[in-house]
Amino acid sequence: MDARELPAEDTVEYLVTEAKDYCLTHGLVMQSKESYFTVEHAPFTLLPTAFPKRRFLQAKEVQKDFNVLVYRVSQDHEFLKEALSGTIEVDDFTAKIFEIYEMTRKEGLSQPISLGILRSDYMLDKGNKPDDLSIKQVEINTIASSFGGLSPQVRALHSFLSDLQNEHDPSKKDKLPVNTSCLGVAAGLVDAWKYYGNERAVAMIVVSEDERNRFDQRWVQHLMREHDPRAHLIRKTFNEINSKGQLKEDKTLIVDGYEIAVVYFRNGYDPHQYSSENDWNARLMMERSRAIKCPSAALHLAGTKKVQQVLASPGVLERFISDEEVLNRIRSTFTGLYTLDEGPEGDKTVEMAIADPDRFVLKPQLEGGGHNIFGEDIVKTLKNTTNVKERSKYILMDKIQPPVTKNYIVRAELPKPVLADVISELGFFGILISRGDEILVNREVGHLMRTKSIDHNDGGVCSGRANLDSPYLV
Repeated sequence: MDARELPAEDTVEYLVTEAKDYCLTHGLVMQSKESYFTVEHAPFTLLPTAFPKRRFLQAKEVQKDFNVLVYRVSQDHEFLKEALSGTIEVDDFTAKIFEIYEMTRKEGLSQPISLGILRSDYMLDKGNKPDDLSIKQVEINTIASSFGGLSPQVRALHSFLSDLQNEHDPSKKDKLPVNTSCLGVAAGLVDAWKYYGNERAVAMIVVSEDERNRFDQRWVQHLMREHDPRAHLIRKTFNEINSKGQLKEDKTLIVDGYEIAVVYFRNGYDPHQYSSENDWNARLMMERSRAIKCPSAALHLAGTKKVQQVLASPGVLERFISDEEVLNRIRSTFTGLYTLDEGPEGDKTVEMAIADPDRFVLKPQLEGGGHNIFGEDIVKTLKNTTNVKERSKYILMDKIQPPVTKNYIVRAELPKPVLADVISELGFFGILISRGDEILVNREVGHLMRTKSIDHNDGGVCSGRANLDSPYLV
């Protein structure tokens, strides 16, 4: 795979200064850790990362297939119940989401319309054919899929830096694919708001108390208004929803005097984000309401690692997909995924992992980066799990072997750019709006690339390890 040519050392300082100012003048920023009112540039790579065009287009094409798959999984109660039966016995967080799902299902859903802002993430895999890289799915995110707002700005940054290096060759610009993720996410929220059917109602984004990544969210908010000036988005925390929210007799959700048409979760994907039972009460109130949820509890559960593992088992995809071509497109992105549930198959997985831990990644049912377990820590975790049922908190996945390239990492907390050996992950965003059994909207809307030093096994941008990047198609 062709690599981007690194700039001369005396050019790097100039490019970094220009890049930082570009970020600050174009909203490619995050909140500083020091103060709510202080911003810093988001972490980025100085160069875009080479990525095979054929594999980029493959990931782009299959996104709509994954949208449909995840939607159908979320509609299949018996499948979710069976797939997660072992996990909810030992994983309190997944069990709590499942409890809300079951409770509202038995009561009767107040809102048949559901919105999914999904993101399927991939890494290139050398496998046994280093000259023919494939893409393998890392995970699919069904809640709080982030950086759709900032990603297009990274592509623009890299285009700007290319111009500064006098790379005016139009063919090089074409290698930076247009990215519409921000507009795509914003349009999806506006479409859901319209389907709710009340122009006076608003969309509500659920955020954390101290949201460092709020500018990524603000980009989406502002493009919603550009897409349709009538569409308003308000920001509320669990605490504010619990104290200022009420559920009317007809299940209309009112928060701080506003009727809520769409609830867009950018918080609530990690157990630590529920500080008290009041936060869970707020989640339940929203799920019970007539507001369109993004995601619903069912869609949240459909994105768990356990469901991902079960879907990769022989014969399971056919339960949801009948088209052979679609089946092949989806299945070609799967890597090895193995159950750790109690029983002979789970025992076999444990033996395999302990014998050669560097081949695998141990994954809990959590989102947001920084949770996965590698190497000898896999052995320690599995050996220390004396209660066999506790293993169901995790799944085991083959460790993907991506190509290593060199790039400069630029982070606000680092005094200077760092030239590092790096690996990358490419994600595609999808929008799926459904009404019961009917799919109303199914779109692929853009992409996200994150790159990190090989010194870090795991982690996302917000967890402090990965850096925003853009693909350079080769």
